[in-house]
Amino acid sequence: MSSGNGTRKKASKQQRLSSAVASDPENLAEIQALFNKVRAYSKPSNGEWSLPDPNAALRHPPEEHQNLQDLKASLNEVKNQLSDKNVQVWHQHTNSTNRAGKVIAAVRSAANAEICTQAWCKFYEILGTFPLLPEEALQSGELNSVHLCEAPGAFITALNHYLKTSSSTRYCDWCWAANTLNPYHEANGGSTTIADDRLIANTLPWWFFGSDNTGNIMIQKHLLDLQAFVSNMRRVDLVTADGSFDCQENPDEQEALVASLHFCEVTAALLLLSPGGSFVLKMFTLYEHSSVCLLYLLNCCFRSVSVFKPATSKAGNSEVYVVCLNYDSKESLRPLLSKLIRNYGPLMADKEALLPSSLIPKSFLKQHEEVCLYFHTLQVETITENLQLFEGISPEQRQRLDHIRDCVAQEYLQRFNVTFLPRSRWISRNTVSPACCSVSAGRPLGQKKQTGSFNERRELQSLDWRGRIERSCHAAWIQTHCTEDRGTGCTLEGPLSSCHVESWYVIIGAALPAVRNSPFCDGEMLKHLNEALMDTAVDWTHVPPCDSCHVTSTSSILSEVAGLCIDKAGSEENHRRTQCLVFGSRSVWGACGSRDEDLGLTFCAEPSFPQRGRISLLDGEPLYQQQLLSCVMVSLQSLSSGDVLLLPVFSALTRVTAAVVLCLHACFRSVSYKCPPPSSVAGAVLVCVGFCPEAAARMRPVLTDVQSSLSKLLKAEEATGRSQPCGGDRQVLQFVPMEELLTGGLTEFLWAMNSEIIQQKLHVLMQR
Repeated sequence: MSSGNGTRKKASKQQRLSSAVASDPENLAEIQALFNKVRAYSKPSNGEWSLPDPNAALRHPPEEHQNLQDLKASLNEVKNQLSDKNVQVWHQHTNSTNRAGKVIAAVRSAANAEICTQAWCKFYEILGTFPLLPEEALQSGELNSVHLCEAPGAFITALNHYLKTSSSTRYCDWCWAANTLNPYHEANGGSTTIADDRLIANTLPWWFFGSDNTGNIMIQKHLLDLQAFVSNMRRVDLVTADGSFDCQENPDEQEALVASLHFCEVTAALLLLSPGGSFVLKMFTLYEHSSVCLLYLLNCCFRSVSVFKPATSKAGNSEVYVVCLNYDSKESLRPLLSKLIRNYGPLMADKEALLPSSLIPKSFLKQHEEVCLYFHTLQVETITENLQLFEGISPEQRQRLDHIRDCVAQEYLQRFNVTFLPRSRWISRNTVSPACCSVSAGRPLGQKKQTGSFNERRELQSLDWRGRIERSCHAAWIQTHCTEDRGTGCTLEGPLSSCHVESWYVIIGAALPAVRNSPFCDGEMLKHLNEALMDTAVDWTHVPPCDSCHVTSTSSILSEVAGLCIDKAGSEENHRRTQCLVFGSRSVWGACGSRDEDLGLTFCAEPSFPQRGRISLLDGEPLYQQQLLSCVMVSLQSLSSGDVLLLPVFSALTRVTAAVVLCLHACFRSVSYKCPPPSSVAGAVLVCVGFCPEAAARMRPVLTDVQSSLSKLLKAEEATGRSQPCGGDRQVLQFVPMEELLTGGLTEFLWAMNSEIIQQKLHVLMQR
């Protein structure tokens, strides 16, 4: 009884303290200021800020503005005090001091928001702070938006939540399209590509990845193709651009590193938007001449331009959002826009300045310097406070901070009228995708995690690949010797009946220079393997297995297969001996003649694995993929009901090889793998038991078309005399829709197999 009274007294005391904190004028002012970190440019009435002569654009070298460079140096001096701080410890500390640190949890609890991340909260805050949705769109009841560099899609889901819970927009007919670096294109690097595909996988028809399938918006052709992609929209009312690069290894130059991306995003927005439309652009510091030019251009093109730091954007970072309202007519901009498009590309900001300083009015530069000084002051104050609190925080300070954080979370919910949205009204619940929210279940989606201090990470980069592995979180696992068959218990039970073969199609895009990214393995492990292959001349045909590792024996595989065939054989199959088609060397497998009474062995040449010069392609080499597909076709044409296939694979990291495994899953009662395999060249052996001819009959025409596409591209490469892929080359990237590759148990199966393969290859290389 006394315990209950104590709890109620404690709760009552906390409420009184919270009320006291909230009603304190100083605290109230701090909370209100948190939601008002905005500076708007004010255009002179004399029309001095006007579009420059296109002939003067992109003709002069970049310049420096001394006052802005002084701010940059001052900020970097403060930020450099963080170089020796362990990034995880520091982030934990700044999360605890972040006044808006409890907003995300509060929104998740109150709103049931889809992909409720910090980006969701920031954009919802922007929607609630600015009249972002044009009045014409609201009156007509039709809204169209385009979202650039959008992965994982939180701006889209935030806009959906806003439209469906706000009384003024509840019945608005909304159409959207989005672009981002394709998380499924194997050449897209892990540091620039967001792996979280929860929304993408369920809404693929709405995403634009360009003719090369990379999704790189900084390619000129993609810009024009994107315009065609959204041409079904009567008008484009809103464009958002949330792009950035991972600049944590060179934070002092973040603004310069992303300058070309910002130019491309602005050019795209100016091309796509209709008169009266709105544009939201994420930027960072605004000290460089490229940013000065960009902000001046936006002020010439929009009637209102503000720089806004959402309360939910961590106060210690440089991130700001440029919010542009009421786009002027495109006609006056057309000559300059044409020039921007002609010079569009990844080096857009590195060649010439958009404008010379002489064409930027002093009145604009004065306002811009004031904007920069305002956000510089806020950031420096926050970092300085965090450094002081890092040394020690008193109980009173901690208590005050915690109560302010509670108040800010409540203020956010009330200020922006955040209300509950049923899951049935989420975007991914209203798509026609066959995957429909089952995609990605159970698959890790995390991005690369920074560890250690900035100085320690720099030291790590100076080590060779072995040194980096030895200091990685995977070190112990990679160096562990294999003591038993791997893959036991990891099985795809089939035949898979849910294949929508009639909807499969071939995607041809930019040839892979390397496999840097895959939805079917751990990104950090793949990065370690690529670094090892880059620094080591590897010819897998001459790499002996590790002496201390267990290698799967051919006899154990065949014995297991024979047992499975006996257990699952039907009465008709008992009258014939099961045939086993083996792609591999007779010298390796032929010694197992003792199994002949159970299995009839037939041998074929296995696929030739990637050549030494193209080893970083792994299973992405087109010639390897062609031969692998040929092996599968031979199998589907020659096997009879109940027969067995043993197929070695190098890995299954690419969409093409993953689709091959899916085809086998559809044609056999069970598919499992053995790793490490009897042959050291292969990564694993696929063990496919219980062939189903009816399923294979459906599969063969599709695979014949894929083979034809592969052959045509390989012949074209031979005709041009290219021995290695280059930027203009093309290859088959996919023939089964991602929705099907990511559903069922296939992803988990491939993840497990690829993990074993990569671990074993790194283990062997570490022993050399």
